[in-house]
Amino acid sequence: QVQLVESGGGLVQPGGSLRLSCAASGNIFSIQDMGWYRQAPGKQRELVATITTDSTTTYVDSVKGRFTISRDNAKNTMYLEMNNLKPEDTAVYSCNADIVYYIGSYYSNKEYWGQGTQVIVSS
Repeated sequence: QVQLVESGGGLVQPGGSLRLSCAASGNIFSIQDMGWYRQAPGKQRELVATITTDSTTTYVDSVKGRFTISRDNAKNTMYLEMNNLKPEDTAVYSCNADIVYYIGSYYSNKEYWGQGTQVIVSS
């Protein structure tokens, strides 16, 4: 009923920029906290950034000053602006959201994940 779809990944040179998007669709009543995660080959998944309903943000130290998380509640979409990319940013980036959904008159909430988008930073 609800899905998250990421886009915007790709290959970029060190120092370059990318903008990731995460669009939610389906029977959505509201979207609560959202976040971006990443997983590099051979490493555990890492929380990169989070954003609350009132747009309060947090970042992992390694991306502070380079990445910016934002959301457009009218479009049910979250973004991750990534600047000054480094090879160590190479990973699959996935979005996560706590969504209140409905089926008829029934409402509940659930954590949803996107399928992931690959980011490769290499010269």
